[in-house]
Parts: sequence; C-alpha cells; structure tokens
Amino acid sequence: MFTKSSRKPLGLVAVAASLTLVATACAESDRGGAGGGDEQPFVFASAGDIASLDPFLATDGETFRYSRQVFETLLEHESGGSEIIGGLAETWDQSEDGTVWTFGLRDGVEFHDGDELNAEAVCANFDRWFNLTGAYQSSNNSYYWQKIFGGFAENDEDHAPPEPRFVSCDAEDELTVVIEVSEYSSLYPGGFSLAAFGIMSPSSLEAMEGQEIGGEEGNPTLPEYSQVPGTVAGTGPFTVEEWNQDQSEITFNRFDGYWGDPAGFETMIIRAIPDENARRQALEANDIHGYDLVAPADVAPLQDAGFEVPTRDVFNVLYLAYQQDHEALADLEVREALAHAVNRQRIVDTILPEGGEVATQFHPDTLDGWSPNVREFEYDSELAQEKLADAGYEDLEIEFCYPTEVTRPYMPAPKDIFDVITEDLQEAGVTVEATSYEWAEYINQTDSGNCPLYLLGWTGDYNDAYNFIGTWFAGPSSAWGLDDQELFDKMEEVSGNPDEEERVAGYQELNEMVMDVLPGLPISSSPPSIAFSGDVNPPNVSPLTQENFAEASWK
Repeated sequence: MFTKSSRKPLGLVAVAASLTLVATACAESDRGGAGGGDEQPFVFASAGDIASLDPFLATDGETFRYSRQVFETLLEHESGGSEIIGGLAETWDQSEDGTVWTFGLRDGVEFHDGDELNAEAVCANFDRWFNLTGAYQSSNNSYYWQKIFGGFAENDEDHAPPEPRFVSCDAEDELTVVIEVSEYSSLYPGGFSLAAFGIMSPSSLEAMEGQEIGGEEGNPTLPEYSQVPGTVAGTGPFTVEEWNQDQSEITFNRFDGYWGDPAGFETMIIRAIPDENARRQALEANDIHGYDLVAPADVAPLQDAGFEVPTRDVFNVLYLAYQQDHEALADLEVREALAHAVNRQRIVDTILPEGGEVATQFHPDTLDGWSPNVREFEYDSELAQEKLADAGYEDLEIEFCYPTEVTRPYMPAPKDIFDVITEDLQEAGVTVEATSYEWAEYINQTDSGNCPLYLLGWTGDYNDAYNFIGTWFAGPSSAWGLDDQELFDKMEEVSGNPDEEERVAGYQELNEMVMDVLPGLPISSSPPSIAFSGDVNPPNVSPLTQENFAEASWK
C-alpha cells in the first residue's frame, strides 16, 4: 500500500543566498565587475545550441530554455518550484469528467508584434497544431503534441501518429478559451504548461502558413520561419534580436510592452559552449556571466572564488536504453545480463555531483508513484557472464552509442559515463562497437531506432510520474523497439484514472512492470548546478530546469 513515507519530498528551490564578497574591488572586477549597468548584456553559456525558433518542433532543453524567455503557455510552474500556476491564463477549470478545460486569459496582454492576446489567438495556435500534415506528423517534428494531445485531424498513415486526444478549441468570449479532449488523463493540466505549446501571435501564424518541413526522416530541413528571427512573436519578457547560427549565439532584447514585471536585463545573450571546462573558463575570465551544468568537481572551487553556484533539486533520470529490434536485446536474459554488468554506483561515486544516487526505476524517488518493490539488479559481472552464456550470447558484440559536444542535467560527462559502462561490459565478455554523434544527430539516430545500446535521460516537464514512464512506455516506439500491449494498456488505464490515490498506486505497479520487462537500465538521478558571477542576482533555480531569466538582474 502506498504511503507518503515511501518517497522523498520534492522541496522548492529558492534563490541562492548572495555570498558575502570579501575580495577587493579589483578582485571583484576580475570575477565579473562591480555590477553591470542596465545596458550591459548579460551573457549566459548553455551546453548546446537551440534547434528551432519554434518550440513546437523541438524536444531539447536548450531550445526550451530559449523559448521560455520569448513565448508563454496557458499554464506554467511557480518560480523555483514544480507547482502549476497561471501563465497566460489567470484561471483554469476542468469539467467533472475531466474532458473540458476552461481558461480565463489575462486581460491586456500584447504580443511582440503588436497583436492582442485573446481567445481566438489561443485557439488559432491549437487549431494549427491539430491540422498539421505531412512531415509535421513525424514524431521527430511534433513529439510533444503527440505525447500530450495524440494525433491530428487527418492522420498520415506514413507517419502513423496515434489517435487524437484533442477534440476542439473554442473562443467562448474575448478572454475565455474552452479546450476539449477526448478523455480524462493525468497528462492534464501539466501538458498545458509545456514549452512546446508556447502561444504565437496571429500574424506569426499567417507568416508561417504553407511552409513545409523538407529533408528525410531523421534528418529534417526545418521551415524558414523557424530559423529567421522576427518571423514568430510571443508574449514573453524578451524578444529575439538575432540568432547567429555560425557562432551558436542568440541575442534577446527586453520587451517593454510585457504585461508582467520587466526583465532585469536590457539585453541578454545565450551562447552555446558545449565543453564544460570551456564554460567554466569563460566565467572565470569574465567573458560570460553565468553557465549551466557545472561539473561536479568545479562547484566548491567556484564558490570559494566568489561565484554563486545554486544547485537544483533532483528531478531527472539517466538510463542505458536497450533497442529490442536488435536480435540479442530482444532476449530478456540478455537485457538482465547487461543490467548486472554495469557498476552504477561507480558512476554515481566518480562522475556525478554530490547528492546523485543510483536509480532503481525510470523516475526519481521525489515523485509519487515511485515503488520500493521494483526488481533490482545488483552489480555482478560473473552473473552477467553466466546469463549471457545461458542465453547463447557469450561472445556478444554490440554497438553502443553516446553523444558528443554536449552535457545534460542528468548526464554531466557523457564520454566518461560511456567509458565506465564500456569497461564494465567488456569485463563481462561483451565486445563493444563505439559510435558517437553530435547531439542533434544523436537524438535523431536514437529516436529512429538506429542505436542498439545508447545513453539518454529525462528531466521532468511537470510533477507527475506519467511524465516520465508514460513518455517512454505508453505505446510502441522506434527508440525502444518495445512491443508490450499489456504494459501499454495498463499505462492507459492508470493515466485515465481520476482517483489520485488509486492512480499513484497504479504508477507504483507500472514501475514494477517496467522493471520486470526491463526495456533499459535506469542508472542515476542527480542534482545539476548552475553558476553565476558575483555581480548577478540570479533567477530562482528550477528543479525542472525552467529558469526565467527575466527574474535576474545586475547587483
């Protein structure tokens, strides 16, 4: 029986307390100056470039980091926490059966291009998404829509999207939006907070009309509007001035017509610096004023030098995925053998930040639905060899993929983690064929099922277990090659149960089922850190990595 004591609480993360600077003014200047003027650009280093100016087309955190500064959603999360609050909608309500959602919009909200936010503008966005055709229906190009709202008005058999959950969006009056879905689901209201569903102006929608996605599956050519600043307008605290793709740098200006508190910086630049050492060096040299995904070994030295290094709460999981269309990995005993072969504790102890822990299932223990009764796999190289021999794969050769030129909140050092796991697999008698891809191609390759073994992970979008396990295991996926209708049916049943206590117990049972099926090996959950120069008032740091940089300012 589920009890609250079976999990750890997810605390709210507040702004890190300002450190008392005891250095001289000269030393302070070396660390970022004695406070920038309002006109000085704030420069923040991310671990990777954005993929598109339209967040609907994206699946990656770096694109969503950008888009949250520019576009707003109907709902959002409280600053520094995971509780859902109003965004563009001040109020929201659902019908008794959970299928009709009514949103009361904020009055007087203006888009960057001068258009007015109203119910018709919101519905124009939802109607556009629902009526997309062609390559837009590929799960690579409409991932979040398909996960939250299902398929489209007319599903394309070539892309095989799921049946639609979205039914309609109606403007009841100027500021009242009514969205109907086909059935109750625990996907809502969290789904309405996803950055992929940032609301664009009616003029933006007109400008992008008729533009198609080219290229081929797994290597798309995105439409022009998603690459050219000024084409799409949101309502957020910043506008986009320039996207220099050659320099992997995007420049923002404060939007003076913003409905809320004005941004603390007149100009902000997000610059991609994939190497974590280079990010740290840029901060120390005062070339930037903040960066994300601080290497665990750098946290204490940066704090000692006067930088502010707040740490987020744990809200992620790293995993080793098994693509079951690969012949050997279709055998459960082989998957079990590989699970026993990996020394996950060594990864936690030697690579992850303080506070990291071995994951026993596919979401952190900070979420309701985490189960203490899942099947666990202790590190045992000899047992791994025995299982491989019993399965007829004592000489297993397998391709193992990992990403380059990137760090992620759940994966601070991809190559180091890959090396540890490779060494463990080789000790168990497995011959590893190493394959690496840069991040954007890596996502396409793994999503398309082209990597038998690969490293990936997830930072939660909202505070519900389904956002983790439902993301991966609610239906067939080329990324996993998993075909387990019993599991899929159970996932649908639990997600559609409006009784919270029963639903949480169902999530626990689902976690146990997933670990019995063993589609992959959960490796770890860890708390990522973010760094700022001493002259910056940081934004509240978010366990969901959803920082709002408009909250930050110069001291």
